[in-house]
Amino acid sequence: MGKLDHIKQPIAAEMAEFEKKFRASMASRVPLLDRITHYIVKRKGKQMRPMFVFLSAQLNGELNESSHRAASLIELLHTATLVHDDVVDDANMRRGFFSLNALWKNKIAVLVGDYLLSRGLLLSVENEDFHLLKIVSNAVREMSEGELLQIEKARRLDIKESIYFDIIEQKTATLIAACCAAGCASVNRDEATVEQMRLFGLKVGIAFQIKDDLFDYAAAGKIGKPTGIDIKEQKMTLPLIYALEHADRKDKKRIINTVKNHNLDPKRVKEVIDYVNQSGGIEYAQGKMHEYKESALEILNTYPDSPAKTSLQELVNYVIDRDQ
Repeated sequence: MGKLDHIKQPIAAEMAEFEKKFRASMASRVPLLDRITHYIVKRKGKQMRPMFVFLSAQLNGELNESSHRAASLIELLHTATLVHDDVVDDANMRRGFFSLNALWKNKIAVLVGDYLLSRGLLLSVENEDFHLLKIVSNAVREMSEGELLQIEKARRLDIKESIYFDIIEQKTATLIAACCAAGCASVNRDEATVEQMRLFGLKVGIAFQIKDDLFDYAAAGKIGKPTGIDIKEQKMTLPLIYALEHADRKDKKRIINTVKNHNLDPKRVKEVIDYVNQSGGIEYAQGKMHEYKESALEILNTYPDSPAKTSLQELVNYVIDRDQ
């Protein structure tokens, strides 16, 4: 049994049921849409988002239909943003599958994104889950703002650490925060409890993103060697920000020049990776990642022991220990 399958055990029945409900939430009378949504379900990833929803619900009460709608709502709105992202980035692949725009053209992909968005909104409104809709709509707003903030700041390339945290909090962590808050709110309306679960998800999300940053510089299990992908895409990550903040003027100029103008030259990219490794940037980022992880686990420790609590603890550790 894989690590994630083990973590899923307390919510195994809900996860099996979720796939059917998610597919039903996308159903349409238009054959083309049905073909595309079937493809979307088929290419699903690790399903960590619904896991966070269901485990957060189970931690705070009795799982119910509203918990299923919370999970579907997040997947619908998140999938819509991914479909639109692929169009904007002109990306042909997503998780090893062809992107929708690669298979069906941009116009269709954008319309499918709009359709998924509308299905999510209707799912909430028809069931009067306005509290869930508010949580998830706020997350989508923050994710858009985070993307725009990154585009605005990335032009200069020497962003400060505080701006980096603003960006990843909005772009990445907000979504996991919404999963935990919506899962909790589906079974428990107490605002302080929902806010506590949102903060838990936010901290896990930040740790998750720092882990992603580290893959660019450190040899990881299945990857084998540093990827350098973020450098090629001119993304400012925490290890690189740390290295730049502690570099002298000459080194700083050379690194920024490489990231800006020579980011496809393997030799120059390797120089940057080596410099970041020698600067202590990796250890610094790992330290920050563990701080956020511990902070998330502290929130969980305010709850009595239960299978859901154990699984969430393991899921937090999985986020940090994963090798891809």
